[in-house]
Amino acid sequence: MRFLSGLTLFFYTFVFLLVGGFFVALAANLITQEAVIATLGVIFDTVNARLCLGITGALLIFISILVMQIALGKLSREKTIAFENPDGQVTISLSAIEDFIKRTLKQLPEVKELRPYVKATKKGITITNRVTLFSDISIPETTEKIQNLVKARVQDMLGVEEPINIKVHVVKIAHKEELAKNVKKEDKVQQSQFRGNIEY
Repeated sequence: MRFLSGLTLFFYTFVFLLVGGFFVALAANLITQEAVIATLGVIFDTVNARLCLGITGALLIFISILVMQIALGKLSREKTIAFENPDGQVTISLSAIEDFIKRTLKQLPEVKELRPYVKATKKGITITNRVTLFSDISIPETTEKIQNLVKARVQDMLGVEEPINIKVHVVKIAHKEELAKNVKKEDKVQQSQFRGNIEY
């Protein structure tokens, strides 16, 4: 699959460079109008040239449709996880797993914010967690706790034997004072919203 992706990338890069170079050459008058007309005349007058041009065009259209189908199929496969039950197939949305991880890690006092991203491939499930931690904690211990908790809960929920790879990316370290300030601001906003007499 990687070879096919690399070959496709090379092919499209080559085609775009060729077309872009042709347009630049036309704009810079490096290719004259007479040369273009002469080349088109040779193509129209020669049967083999027209045949080669038609085969090349059909091949480009076929490859484009094939790549589009592969890309769309890959995207649709990566949006869900599917497994077989005795009564039929079950699919689980990756966004549902991400919401489950968010709710699971709300109980950790060391974590201020967490954004999980789940990716399902043939090699297993990869969960990347972008977290904001508080400063008065041990990062190695906290990240290990996050990895163990996420892996255990997701494995229990899905009941699959596929390998689950948990990655943790610490994007920010916040101070407790920031949390206290945010709480005070929210309290002030709520107080300002509920001022006045209540009429029955």
